[in-house]
Amino acid sequence: MRIRSVSIAGALAVAATMALTSPAQASASSGSSCWGVVSSQAATTEGGLGSHASSFDEPRLGIGNVARLFGLSGPGELGQVLASLDDNPATNC
Repeated sequence: MRIRSVSIAGALAVAATMALTSPAQASASSGSSCWGVVSSQAATTEGGLGSHASSFDEPRLGIGNVARLFGLSGPGELGQVLASLDDNPATNC
C-alpha cells in the first residue's frame, strides 16, 4: 500500500509539472470517461486503488478537485495523464 501511495504521489507530481509546463496538451480530450476506464483497468491488474476520499477522517480533495488543481478539465483527463505515467501497459484510454 505504501509503494502504491508513493507511486501515485510521484505520478501526481509529474502530472502537476506537465500541467504547469504544457497546458495545451492537457486540454486534448476533456469530458471523456477515462478515469473510470483507467481506474477499472488498474484495479483489475493491480488488485485495487485504495480508499475513497470520503472514508478518511480529515477532508480530501477528491478526484475532480485534484484534476482541476493540475489545470485539467476533470477526472477523465486526469485518468489519461495518470495512465500515460503509471508504467502499467494495461492502463490506457
